[in-house]
Amino acid sequence: MEETISLKEIFSTLQKRLKLILLITLVATAISGLVSYFLLTPIYQSSSQILVNQTTEQQTVDINQVRTNVEMINTYRVIIKSPTILEQVINELDLDMSVSQLTNSITVNSEQNSQVFSITVQHPEPSTAVDIVNTVGATFDDEIKDIMNVNNVSILSSAEVPENTSPVNPKPILNMAIAFVVGLMAGIGLAFLLEYLDNTIKTEQDIENLLDLPVIGVVPEMNEEQFHQARSRVSKARVGSESFEA
Repeated sequence: MEETISLKEIFSTLQKRLKLILLITLVATAISGLVSYFLLTPIYQSSSQILVNQTTEQQTVDINQVRTNVEMINTYRVIIKSPTILEQVINELDLDMSVSQLTNSITVNSEQNSQVFSITVQHPEPSTAVDIVNTVGATFDDEIKDIMNVNNVSILSSAEVPENTSPVNPKPILNMAIAFVVGLMAGIGLAFLLEYLDNTIKTEQDIENLLDLPVIGVVPEMNEEQFHQARSRVSKARVGSESFEA
């Protein structure tokens, strides 16, 4: 049988489980904040730019040469992250990292149809990130001449440690905002699940809805004091009735 739920029932469910929803939301947000601020290691990022352009004495721009330089960036991207370059970087900086670990910390990006590409390195120490990205660029600049017998690479800008550096990861505010939304949705979902699994009858309306029968009488709920007061009134009424009959 198809069941429908009205807006009033939805609002009633949310109102009845409001404390549970707020508790789950606040706990999720607090856990996300604690993990972001105290458990996750801050990661800093540094970048440098490299220009791919063949030195020429011609005054006009050779379109074919420009296209070739752009296409070579894909090859350079692979060479930069190769063991030939990265092993030299590790030895020169005496890094406590493997080639695969260093490869995962390096990103090479380029804009479409641009002869400039960037090398980006992420590391827990901002000064180390700067050293790595500059050493990778310098090593690549030296080695590419022997590897491909070309001299069309020059470092356009080197990385520097900024005065007020801030980590790129984690982002506590963003993480807490996401946890707030996820916790809120989880709380609402749990509220409706508990309401769906709750088959107990609590009100006269529940009886009418489940049995499809009208309620013709109600036994009121009373506490112990109200029970004694009611029984006292019944006893007095009974004594008065017997006195009247006598």
